[in-house]
Amino acid sequence: QVTLVESGGGLVQAGGSLRLSCAASGIIFSINAMGWYRQAPGKQRELVATITRRMTNYADSVKGRFTISRDNAKNTVYLQMNSLKPEDTAVYYCNVRLDSGLYLNDYWGQGTQVTVSS
Repeated sequence: QVTLVESGGGLVQAGGSLRLSCAASGIIFSINAMGWYRQAPGKQRELVATITRRMTNYADSVKGRFTISRDNAKNTVYLQMNSLKPEDTAVYYCNVRLDSGLYLNDYWGQGTQVTVSS
């Protein structure tokens, strides 16, 4: 059973920084991609950043402020968030996409709250 455990959320003032971590366990297939998504109250879940073995991808709203990275040996993905803004306030969800060779499956963490005060 695949399990994703997130940590690192919290309350921070505008301009501050936070680092999110997500450790995946129970992985038996190849990891196609890892990423972070977020959902603010009353809004749909949106992509923040993703990372594969070859490339990273960021939402325009976080480019230059957030950095995604991964430790393949630990099956862990990180999100370094700098220059945080109140509009970054949301529940952040970790995502892992596994490739069984036949199909791709997405797995999600439980979410961690990030609150940025003005």
